[in-house]
Amino acid sequence: MLTPWLEGRWAEQTDAGTTLARWSESTGLDLARLGTTADAEEIKDTAVTQPLIVAASLLAYQQLHAALGDSGLPSDAPTAGHSIGELAAAAIAGALSADAAVELAAVRGREMAAACAQESTGMSALLGGQEDEVLARLDELDLYPANRNAAGQIVAAGPIAALEQLKAEPPRGARVIPLKVAGAFHTRFMAPAEDALRGYAEKVDFADPSRPILSNADGATVTDGSDLRDRLVAQVTLPVRWDLCMASLRELGVTSVIELAPAGTLSGLVKRELKGTIASGAILPLKSPDDLDKVADLIAEHAGSAS
Repeated sequence: MLTPWLEGRWAEQTDAGTTLARWSESTGLDLARLGTTADAEEIKDTAVTQPLIVAASLLAYQQLHAALGDSGLPSDAPTAGHSIGELAAAAIAGALSADAAVELAAVRGREMAAACAQESTGMSALLGGQEDEVLARLDELDLYPANRNAAGQIVAAGPIAALEQLKAEPPRGARVIPLKVAGAFHTRFMAPAEDALRGYAEKVDFADPSRPILSNADGATVTDGSDLRDRLVAQVTLPVRWDLCMASLRELGVTSVIELAPAGTLSGLVKRELKGTIASGAILPLKSPDDLDKVADLIAEHAGSAS
């Protein structure tokens, strides 16, 4: 996951190895080993996964910034992140340092793992079905729509027994896929983690974002640093409304999208949801430094006409 971002001229130019070593020390996690040679079993622990994802995104962004040179990204280009990715987005928007974002991700992951250990909960994806019927069925079972990612894609979260009942008796036209996660993220079950994260986040310096950042809570553009801090903390127990973030991309007139590492999933959602608004060739997942030239070309092509 991190290997490509620790090799080559852009890694050397941005001093990626030293940066990652600093993040390892501040988080108490050997991120270099976890992101290069650890097996899947070890890194699926959400206490590890969350800081690794933020580290990968920010290493990729630093190398993209270096590759773009003086031109950089357009100042009005909005940024957004899904769940833990919102911390990386906040750093890219200039609201907090990259170091602080990775440290917050480690606290968030550790505290969410601890909350997961208190009760037997989980998550399942529902694909298809009518939205109102899906939501009604979740309500019947006391489950939560933890992620509303796009039309026909809702993630349910809650007690394992209720998720098993959902799979046995799904809403009409919907397919239920259990997810390999530690617990019911973005629900009331994460309340202890939210409280712990708030105590840590209050000690972190947040500035007003220097570029637009879209909130997972409602897709709104956040302009105040304190408001952003509160939203990032509250998001631990609130649903992720990625569907509303994509609606905001459309309203803002965005004509191209770059997904930072580890990339692929969000690009696919944007491609399907904003078909006809953003050309498929203008949606690029930045999976390795080999993609930097393509991303630079895309930015140069679109920066002059839209965000």
